[in-house]
Amino acid sequence: MKSVIITGAGSGLGRELALQYANEGYHLILVGRTTETLEEVKKLITNAHVIVMDIRNKQEVNEKMKSIFKDYEVIGLINNAGIGYFGPFEQVKEYEIEGMLHTNVLGTMYMTQAVLPSIYELEGSFVMNIISTAGLRGKVHEAVYVASKFAVRGLTESLQKEYEATPVHISAVYMGGMNTPFWNRSHHVKDPSRFRSPKEVAKIIFSQREKDCLVIESK
Repeated sequence: MKSVIITGAGSGLGRELALQYANEGYHLILVGRTTETLEEVKKLITNAHVIVMDIRNKQEVNEKMKSIFKDYEVIGLINNAGIGYFGPFEQVKEYEIEGMLHTNVLGTMYMTQAVLPSIYELEGSFVMNIISTAGLRGKVHEAVYVASKFAVRGLTESLQKEYEATPVHISAVYMGGMNTPFWNRSHHVKDPSRFRSPKEVAKIIFSQREKDCLVIESK
């Protein structure tokens, strides 16, 4: 059974993408930092494996991915994990800047580097980067978050060129705000309930997964 790795799989869009791919017959490798939430998702899926891991730690990523490739037939990677802190640029704290760059950018790079060498010659293989519309245009009070997403956009577009002669499909998903726990510790969005649900977005992504670039604007 072919396996798909999803980072940030314990909640929100990562959780719903895991359920969507599981329903289509894939084995899921659920990656995140919180055992409890990952195990909750695993209970909803017939075939799944949990990996508690910090994607910001390159050594840990490399070691755990080597182990995964020994045990499973990995066909794809969905880089979904991400964090955001919002507010006036002058007030963004150092730990917030580092957190966004380390998770959103370095985490995506480390995971992709660890997975690509083993899948890029496989028919049907893929790397999907969940970027957000913050990777398409600047936004007020989101300067560092937007910068991190522009970096992932640049990475994705460059890899599309670098691997265009191989079977691996590298894609970018730019989605607007969703009604997820992402907003729980922020007052940046007053009413996230007006956004699409992660389940709705996951269905759109799966149905259009063959696209190189998918833009899903907020409602």
